[in-house]
Amino acid sequence: MADVDAVVVGAGVIGLAVARRLATAGLSTIIVEGDAVIGNGTSSRNSEVIHAGLYYGATPRKRAMCIAGREHLYAYAQTRGVAHRRIGKLIVAFEAAELATLSRIMDDARAAGVDDLVALTGGDARALEPELRCAGALLSPSTGIIDSHGLMQALLADAEDAGAVLACRTRVSGLVPGRRGWTVMVDGEPALTATRIVNAAGLGATALAAATEGLEHVPTLRYARGHYFTYAGRVPFTRLIYPVPVSGGLGTHLTLDLSGNARFGPDVEWIDTIDYRVDPARGDSFRAAAARIWPALDPSRIAPGYAGIRPKLGGPGDPAADFAIDGPAEHGLAGLVNLYGIESPGLTASLAIADDVVLRIA
Repeated sequence: MADVDAVVVGAGVIGLAVARRLATAGLSTIIVEGDAVIGNGTSSRNSEVIHAGLYYGATPRKRAMCIAGREHLYAYAQTRGVAHRRIGKLIVAFEAAELATLSRIMDDARAAGVDDLVALTGGDARALEPELRCAGALLSPSTGIIDSHGLMQALLADAEDAGAVLACRTRVSGLVPGRRGWTVMVDGEPALTATRIVNAAGLGATALAAATEGLEHVPTLRYARGHYFTYAGRVPFTRLIYPVPVSGGLGTHLTLDLSGNARFGPDVEWIDTIDYRVDPARGDSFRAAAARIWPALDPSRIAPGYAGIRPKLGGPGDPAADFAIDGPAEHGLAGLVNLYGIESPGLTASLAIADDVVLRIA
């Protein structure tokens, strides 16, 4: 017999959502996290947006899980008292030449079943957000914001209430299959055995996969750092404001937190190592991008905030890559699921991803 039914490696929002599902299904579960606290990486370094599922036509798994996860997440947050708000967002064409992109987004979203988008003229948009100047916009009423830390705490509490155990400051150095299931190696030594392993290590997922005995075809992970700059003072917007998408991301946009504070970002910078530093010199490009959204802003109030890193399965100029959820059907190793490239909209899709993972190894 293995020591436990399941080990989840990684205590970000995805790992915690998976652990909750495993534990509430009656499986003895240990969550292993290398850091001293939960969710200290990608899960807490993002825009905290609940996405509607508008942009993912070339990545069907992202789209399906975003749409399913969105309503699941709203319901879960309501039930568990996690702070959130269905605030809505505007996707903005600042120039007439960008209106065709809005039309494509609208058509693509409708084809996927996202049927609540509203096309707005520039005047319509100004009626909703008087400081905005644009040629046209799309209103997405299903977009919202959520307290990501509160969400992770709720997921962990549910998992622990069902018997799961969290082990922080524990770095898994390898996984070895055997007759008793999987041996989990910590600092090069066997630590415990489990029937099921879920690799939800985020930025470290491919490194763990490469240290998994018998696993072939580990993908290459690329790091896309996104910087956020904050605005000191109130802003005259009540919704999120997004430009049309750009290569590698959704463009530098204006998001609001649950207290009404504003931040601009993220941009896209391809890097080779995990590094969360924010270069103040990038402020000029942020001020220019922010001024398109809000021409009357005070540029002196924009300051460096924080950075997040998106785990990408493609690099600059590559087509958008879908979520990769590789279970026994993909790699042939019983009881193992590897999660690669879980970037935006991973937060929105977290509960739907957890459902999918559990089906693969239940």
